Amino acid sequence: MESRTLAQDVKDTNCGSVEREVPVDEPQVYGKPLGFWARFRYYEDLIDRKLGIESQSTERVPPEARQLPNQLVMGFMWASATMNLSTLVVGFLGNDIGLSLTQSILITIFATLLGSAVTVSSLYNPLWSGVQTVAGLDANKLPVVKGWCATLGPGTGLRQVAISRYSLGFYPSSIIAALNVVAQIGWASISCITGGLALSAVSDGSLSSAVGVIIVASISLGFSFVGLKGVLAYERYAWILSFVVFMVMYGEAGPQANLNALPTVSGSTQTGVILTLCGIIYGSTASWSSIVSDLYVHYPVNTSKVKIFCYTTIGITIPTCTGMLLGCCISSALSNNREWSDAYSNGIGELVKVTIYPRGFAKFILVLLVLSGIGMNCIALYAASISAQLFAKPFQLVPRTIWTLIVFVCILLLGIAGRDRLLVVLTNFLSPMGYWNTSFFVILAAEHYLFRGGNLANYDLDAWNTPAKMPIGVAGLMAYLCGAAGWILGMAQTYYVGALAKLIGDRGGDIANELALVFTTISYIPLRKLELKYIGR
Repeated sequence: MESRTLAQDVKDTNCGSVEREVPVDEPQVYGKPLGFWARFRYYEDLIDRKLGIESQSTERVPPEARQLPNQLVMGFMWASATMNLSTLVVGFLGNDIGLSLTQSILITIFATLLGSAVTVSSLYNPLWSGVQTVAGLDANKLPVVKGWCATLGPGTGLRQVAISRYSLGFYPSSIIAALNVVAQIGWASISCITGGLALSAVSDGSLSSAVGVIIVASISLGFSFVGLKGVLAYERYAWILSFVVFMVMYGEAGPQANLNALPTVSGSTQTGVILTLCGIIYGSTASWSSIVSDLYVHYPVNTSKVKIFCYTTIGITIPTCTGMLLGCCISSALSNNREWSDAYSNGIGELVKVTIYPRGFAKFILVLLVLSGIGMNCIALYAASISAQLFAKPFQLVPRTIWTLIVFVCILLLGIAGRDRLLVVLTNFLSPMGYWNTSFFVILAAEHYLFRGGNLANYDLDAWNTPAKMPIGVAGLMAYLCGAAGWILGMAQTYYVGALAKLIGDRGGDIANELALVFTTISYIPLRKLELKYIGR
């Protein structure tokens, strides 16, 4: 039988009844497809409908098929995802590289805001005046950019990787899909490591951290199968528990912070480590920019951009700083508190246990902190499976359930392997996420505002999965590679220090994000003009 497309009326609790295009490459018997993957997808959709779970996966959600979720969820969702043990541990990095508590706090706040700005992209027109001139566009005709990455979800109804096809091109956008999967696996692994260490501390060592990682990952896996509706329902309330726990920890551990501690580095070396810490913190929040639209596709097109901007910015910045600043305070006290220092050598769980009294209450707090990490893992597993499907057309034939299981296995392996080197994993993982998200943001923003006039009417949104209607991708790919050259020259990691980064102090200073911004911008704009002139798309 010839390959064809069935229009299945799939019931989605979030969206109502929507027409969904389902590719079917196998013969049909009484409406049920034959073949393993086709039959698997059929029953996956059937179960989704019975349970009221989202079943659209990668498809565009058209405006008429959306219902208005509570807009406050935009903020609560990020609060639930970021206020956990993982962000607490990130706060230890400033003290670990020789900075004072005051320096660590100021850098954390600044870099978190900067990373959030990439995710919600609050730009002002004069910032683009120079590049607008290069592109031959009138700056006065371009709108102020507010809540950009976040607003593209409601505006297009497309996932972030699908949106990137309109600037990077259909096939080069697979790079973003692959990096997205890696990033979400990394975040979930860190969350599982911290959760596993906490469970090990609760059991007084009778439960190994490896088993703890498996337990946390398995609980997260269970939540991930409920789809976007279930994820958002969980995230809407999970932050309350995390907030109460962190306020208790501030009350018990905060007074021990060493406000008089001096930095152990100075001069150009201090400048270098400050730049490096900025890159790490920035990367931790900028990493959301490549998935934020995945979670906003069910909001109406006319959702207020100001609300999206405010809710997303506040929802990422304040909870992230809440966890990181507590980590800054606790880590500053390690040099003066032998008990805390000894406990920390056995893992973050042991440290939390000794900072809170009484000990039984401390164990209860640790269990709650383990649950707080599930919020991040739910988003990570969901976004990673969506990005995996969007890597290439054949990958869309594999059901989201299978991709979720594959991602789960990867999280387990990375979590178990890195459980004893948490700070090293954090340092080497968070900064590179900022690098590639900076290049990603520049290309999407330049395309949207310089070449499409900031108007979604200039996008053929129904062609998101048609390679022939997308940019060929030469400009996007070459600009991305130029940005990658900037990463290599400016990165300062334990495994590699770039040629330019080496020039800053004894340890090097991470300027990869700055170079990525410049290199990607100055290459994409002229290359895209040439691509449009000679290729036409």
